This record gives sequence, structure tokens and C-alpha cells, in this order.
Amino acid sequence: MPPHRVVLLVLPDVVAFDLGVPGQILGGARDAADRRLYRVDVCTPGGAPVVAASGVSVPADRGLDLLGEADTVVVPGVHDRALIDRGELPDGVGQALRAASARGARVMSICTGAFALAAAGLLDGRRATTHWLHAEEFRLLFPRVELDPGVLFVDDGDVLTSAGVAAGIDLCLHVVRADHGSEVANRAARRSVVPSWRPGGQAQFIDRPLPVTGDASTAPVRAWALEHLDEPLDLRALAGRARMSVRTFTRRFREETGASPGEWLLRQRVDRARRLLETTDLPVDQVARHAGFGTGAALRQRFAAALGVSPSGYRTTFRSAG
Repeated sequence: MPPHRVVLLVLPDVVAFDLGVPGQILGGARDAADRRLYRVDVCTPGGAPVVAASGVSVPADRGLDLLGEADTVVVPGVHDRALIDRGELPDGVGQALRAASARGARVMSICTGAFALAAAGLLDGRRATTHWLHAEEFRLLFPRVELDPGVLFVDDGDVLTSAGVAAGIDLCLHVVRADHGSEVANRAARRSVVPSWRPGGQAQFIDRPLPVTGDASTAPVRAWALEHLDEPLDLRALAGRARMSVRTFTRRFREETGASPGEWLLRQRVDRARRLLETTDLPVDQVARHAGFGTGAALRQRFAAALGVSPSGYRTTFRSAG
């Protein structure tokens, strides 16, 4: 089959990093025979080159008519004040986006690209996200959108949105995983030297202090904990291993990770369970023990709360995708 057609809709003052992410992640995804799974093209209003926020000129393959051939449309983030301050799109863009969506194309945004989707009316009544820094502006302009600025990305079926900058990588890897399974997504992540999976519900790291480094860091304890997730790990024991009081350890842990030790441990255990479900045929009870949940019932409860799906449902989806 021909590669899945991805069209990047590049608007004035596009963020160059956001523009490069889909080409790197989706364009770099390959099957076991090293065949490309996605073709990535660029369109702009009028088919003319667009100047990025960094001053780089971005050429276009075609104009807005290219959206009519897209299987997936991606709108990278922009710094364009007309869009962010007033919700104004260049002529024809809103109509082209609505037509692509109505035709059945999947539509995605990275960072402030969500402003374009909202201005086109594609997010009304839907849950969505954008960069936390622009959340209040977004809410004022688009009160009919259910904005959640605290997550990395939102998958609402045929419309997907992500937070700022690196969250676009997470969203694109999520799409590869959903389209073609975990092995393909993991290869794409390794090719780009990025983590293979961060859940969409993971918090954006908003206004965090710089992490403590050196002897005062909790990093060695975190590394040790990752090797012992199948064992009971309590806060007092972790703090003792770091040679800190519980209070100091908890404060520094949150400064460095953006989460409490308990939240972090739960995330790592869910992640280990997820990998075991993807790559092994272990029964759910054994997966639970290896991941440190103890019982299958505990795993099912925590897994469903974190990912919105049962362990068996997750295995069925990601072992059979693609």
C-alpha cells in the first residue's frame, strides 16, 4: 500500500521546531522491511513560501488544495499574533481545514496550532490542549472548547492536539503507535533518540524550578528504583537511600521530576506493565508482579485509571496494530 499521506499546513510565523517534528517522527517511521509508512508534504496559503518565526523561509509543495489529498493534516505551532490574539486565519484556511475534516482526514495540531483548529470550528465541544503559556488567551477566544492545558496531548479520535514543543514528539509517536503498533513506534523513537512513550495525560512541566544536581540529586535513587520496581518501595526507604529526611527528599524529588515519589513510582510501574503487555505473553497476574502491583486486580485498577483501558484491552490494541 502507498504511504499514509501527511500534509503539514504551514501558517505565517510557524515555529520551526514544531514544523520539523512530524517530518522527523512520522517521516522516519518504517516497517520491518525499512519501507516508509508516511509521506510528509507541506502546503501553505497560496502555495507561497512562509517565513518562520525564526526568520527561515519555508517553501511549499502546493497550496491549500493539497489538503484535499491528505489522510492526516498537521498544523504546527505559530507565533502569529493575528491568530493568537484575535483568532484570525489567513483567507481560505478555515474552509480548507473544515473540508479536510469533513472528508474524513485526521486533523492534528502541535502547540499553538490548536488556535487554527479552534478558529476553524473543529474543536467546538471537544476536549483539547495547547501550550500552557497561551491557555488563558485560548479560553477567551474559544470558550466552546473544553481546554485542558495540563496534559501533553489529547486524542479525541479524528482530532488530536498537543502541548508545546516536545509534546509534539509525544503526539506523533502516539499516532505511529496507534497506526502501526509499538515496535514501529519504538524504532521511530530510537531513530530520533527520544523516549518511546510518555502518556498524553502526563502533566506539562509548568514553571518548575531548575533541578538540584550533584550529591543533592535524587537521580541515583530513581535509577535504583527503576531496577527494583517489582519490590515494595516506600517513601521512608527511598529517602534513607538518598540520605535525606522524608521531607527534604519529597521536596527535591518534586523539584526534579514535577511529581511526588508516589506519583512517579506509579507512572514507572504502569510504563513497565505497558511494555510487558506489548512484548510478552505473560498472564496479567504475572505482569502485575513484575511491575510491582502485586495482584492483577491492583494492576487493572491502576492501569485503567492511568490509560483509560484495561491491561487486556491495551494488549489487544498494541499487539495487533498494523
